[in-house]
Amino acid sequence: MTTALIYLVVMLLVAAVVFLLAAVVFGRGEELAPLPPGSSPTRLPAEDITGEDLEDVRFQLVLRGYKMSEVDWVLRRLGVEIDELRTRVAELEQRRPERQPELQPEREAERETAPESAQ
Repeated sequence: MTTALIYLVVMLLVAAVVFLLAAVVFGRGEELAPLPPGSSPTRLPAEDITGEDLEDVRFQLVLRGYKMSEVDWVLRRLGVEIDELRTRVAELEQRRPERQPELQPEREAERETAPESAQ
């Protein structure tokens, strides 16, 4: 009879430890509030996206891979950022004064030294 009682106490202790461990690992049944429609836990800065920002992007996993809406959102953001950068580069190239290829500074240096050697 005492053996059965000892088994019962050990089983209750094991069950209590398993329950406490599960409660710590999985929480106490609390749920987070749902995200508003159209939002995502995936984060990117509002402007000036860098390579490091892209390395830090993590997508939510779903049954068949990554959540497609999050991947589409990131691709749209990157497309907009690339278009803005290309537009800015084009504007800056138009403002740049017309110059000859890279040889122009060397030619100017030759012109400055030529009169001195002739004297």
